[in-house]
Amino acid sequence: MWYLRRAPLEGASKDPIVTHSDQTRPLQARASGPLTGKVRVPGDKSISHRALILGALAVGETRISGLLEGEDVLNTAKSMQALGATVERTGDFAWKVQGVGVAGFAQPKAPLDFGNSGTGCRLVMGAVAGCPISAVFDGDASLRSRPMRRILDPLEKMGATVISGSEGGRLPLTLQGARDPLPITYKTPVASAQIKSAVLLAGLAAPGTTTVIESEASRDHTELMLKHFGADVTSTREGTHGRKITLVGQPELHGATVVVPADPSSAAFPIVAALIVEGSDVVLTDVMTNPLRTGLFTTLREMGGFIEESEVRGDAGEPMARLRVRASKLRGVVVPPERAPSMIDEYLVLAVAAAFAEGTTIMRGLQELRVKESDRLEATAAMLRVNGVKVEVSGDDLIVEGRGHVPGGGTVATHMDHRIAMSALVMGCASDQPVTVDDTAFIATSFPDFIPMMRSLGAEFS
Repeated sequence: MWYLRRAPLEGASKDPIVTHSDQTRPLQARASGPLTGKVRVPGDKSISHRALILGALAVGETRISGLLEGEDVLNTAKSMQALGATVERTGDFAWKVQGVGVAGFAQPKAPLDFGNSGTGCRLVMGAVAGCPISAVFDGDASLRSRPMRRILDPLEKMGATVISGSEGGRLPLTLQGARDPLPITYKTPVASAQIKSAVLLAGLAAPGTTTVIESEASRDHTELMLKHFGADVTSTREGTHGRKITLVGQPELHGATVVVPADPSSAAFPIVAALIVEGSDVVLTDVMTNPLRTGLFTTLREMGGFIEESEVRGDAGEPMARLRVRASKLRGVVVPPERAPSMIDEYLVLAVAAAFAEGTTIMRGLQELRVKESDRLEATAAMLRVNGVKVEVSGDDLIVEGRGHVPGGGTVATHMDHRIAMSALVMGCASDQPVTVDDTAFIATSFPDFIPMMRSLGAEFS
């Protein structure tokens, strides 16, 4: 079985994150033989961020195993250190956090730099909003271009104040946390785990009950982990597809042990590669199977993909399983908009699967892709077009005309987006002509060993 190689000990590293064009790392993927082997992809990024943050807000020691040691998560670890928690790497993917308690963050001495991570930045904004301190939030050029107003609006209702910031609530900005945070009832404008999580994290410091209402249920990792750390949080059905989450404020969170499952968003890339490369048979272990994260698996199975689950188990409320994936003949399908929250990061690589399917695949309701690391909706369409695939963006829908094969031969502009880079490389594994990616440097933000892992399965990257 192939595992990720040991990551460097850089929990407190000050090394700069790649942001500039003079550090680009182009790569070409070409059609390979069958992909085979057994792998464990990195720990889930969503769980890794939350384990560090809640560990820092707890009283006592939190031990985390399987932490994703990509740049995004390491930047969250650094921010927890800057806010007063003790964060220490104790071994391969093993970390220890000594928390400061709810509302116990200290004034940071320097800006909190989140690099490319919107998740880390937005969740920490929520945690800081409930503390009587101010903090400067910053990131790389990509993160500075992304809107934060949707997060800031509810936090301001809870008593936080934006002291300074760029147009539209963009970074860099200074956030003053509330001295006396207020509990609120907030209906999210879109299905967003980041908005929900920021409100709940701020609500930890508020007296009374903070409530978040979603018309479409988003990922529930924050609710599950809050319970794991000792918070009183409940989730009930709201309407047809929504949820109502209530949190009783001012709990004493206790340190906990967290086993981070393998990231289904990272697993998406070798899964799709195995489905589209003829003769492939790949096993992935310990993959999270939380139903609010497995929309891609559901969709790929509807397309005719062979994805078999076994050895199901769980930790801290998060189920995980062994997945066996075999090459399959795929067909086009219609993906309903209500599935988007459960697979919002996976549409890019789903579009690759759709290009190799027979028939038309329509992915509806993808407006959230426009405010990610790049405008992922347009970038995904461009990735396919430059490689000979017929694709259309209609409003917030993506329509891919699958012909069972992809001509390839194009160069994909990644726009500093790790998922575009990985999706394009997966496409090249089965395309008629090689696919070139203009820059793979940003893959390190979420999947540091993607390239060697794929090569270990038989992918031909050069």
